[in-house]
Amino acid sequence: MQNDDTATDAASRDPRYAALPGRPGKIIAVHLNYRSRAAQRGRTPAAPSYFFKASSSVAASGATVERPTGTELLAFEGEIALIIGTAARRVGADRAWEHVAGVTAANDLGLYDLRANDKGSNVRSKSGDGFTPLGPVVLDARDLDPSRLRVRTWVNGELAQDGTTDDLLFPLAQIVADLSQHTTLEPGDVILTGTPAGSSVIVPGDVVEIEVDSPASGESTGRLVTTVVDGPDVPFDRTLGSLPQVDDMQREEAWGSREAAGLGAASALSPELRAKLERVPVAGLSQQLRKHGLDNVTIDGVAPLHPDAKLVGVASTLRFVPNREDLFHSHGGGYNAQKRAFDAVGEGEVIVIEARGETGSGTLGDILALRAHARGAAGIVTDGGVRDAAAVAAIGLPVYSAGAHPAVLGRKHVPWDTGVTIACGGTTVQPGDIIVGDGDGVIVLPPALAEVVADAALAQEDEDAWIAARVAEGEPVDGLFPMNATWRARFDAERDAR
Repeated sequence: MQNDDTATDAASRDPRYAALPGRPGKIIAVHLNYRSRAAQRGRTPAAPSYFFKASSSVAASGATVERPTGTELLAFEGEIALIIGTAARRVGADRAWEHVAGVTAANDLGLYDLRANDKGSNVRSKSGDGFTPLGPVVLDARDLDPSRLRVRTWVNGELAQDGTTDDLLFPLAQIVADLSQHTTLEPGDVILTGTPAGSSVIVPGDVVEIEVDSPASGESTGRLVTTVVDGPDVPFDRTLGSLPQVDDMQREEAWGSREAAGLGAASALSPELRAKLERVPVAGLSQQLRKHGLDNVTIDGVAPLHPDAKLVGVASTLRFVPNREDLFHSHGGGYNAQKRAFDAVGEGEVIVIEARGETGSGTLGDILALRAHARGAAGIVTDGGVRDAAAVAAIGLPVYSAGAHPAVLGRKHVPWDTGVTIACGGTTVQPGDIIVGDGDGVIVLPPALAEVVADAALAQEDEDAWIAARVAEGEPVDGLFPMNATWRARFDAERDAR
């Protein structure tokens, strides 16, 4: 893209911009753009979204980046950076690449400790000095096929990220065209195009290397090298603004998973609580939830393939929207939300599917049910249909559905999103809710109430069993069911004696 004289002039102006034509007027970054990253995050955007980074955050290859004192979650993100060559305003996707002069490697560093009060703007978390290393070589965009580029990241010599542009949710030309609808892209502006799965936390002493290349042509930016160091012992001033703060959610997102962050499984369902819920019937749970004011917690219209099997697990959600041909074309093929949900389901989780009660097609078949079983899923609940119902039943996984149907997904549905609040069988289900099912149906337990409701339901089961025994002995139900004071005293005495 540039000759040696241009690079030398840029370096003489400011070494941070040595690989660039000069200081960028704008740095615009895409929030989420790789399917692998979307699967890791459990959400897939329908359209691209963006944030700005300060041009003062640019650094050259070989520079160091400071992790501020009092923080713990500095994370790397290897990305493909586009450098605008000619002004672009309201250009179409078919002509957008003509406005890109060069391609280079980028590290979209971010400090998760500072995200809490900036929401999606990332002003403080992404614009620190040295938080946007770029380089070391800019490739001429005219020589590149934007659909066949690769980005890789190494941390301390170990490969951490390996993504290609055929995994993008939004192609590079679409990103340029979309941004040009809203703002004029000017020469020298930089666009960071998203990061694949594998981003994680780095600490002082770590060395991060990022390379963008074209496997087809062999062209490469070389490795962009950044070393993490401790920042000076100068804490953030609490009188000026928000201080660093972290919680387990931020740790999970920064590290890439709860396991990598050392947090263990994210579940309110302990082994002890699971054992209790496996003993108590859904009808008993429904009775106790009603005492807490919760009547709308049953997933209606579904029946089990295995009526004698008990289902207990934590909800992992998948949402379908009504089929529209253009949307199915963009969201239904490839590694879509349905496939990602079944590939990502964790041990002890229940895949709960919103299909709007539409039974005119299948929402899963035997291959996906087998995948869920192999990953240790507790079961599947869908208010839509099941294909290959006999084969799904043979797998042995507890499955609840609104019936069998031979048609494929695309007849009625577009797989849209995962990890979001959904409506299934007339009730709201959130990721992390506890799902319990038996021959009577399926119920949703809010995690905060699960323990107390389970204990109360078990106590009620003991009481009901005692009453049933008295009825079997010939006692009339009047005064016994429910128990009056006399019967209550007798029950309490016998219970205490046990």
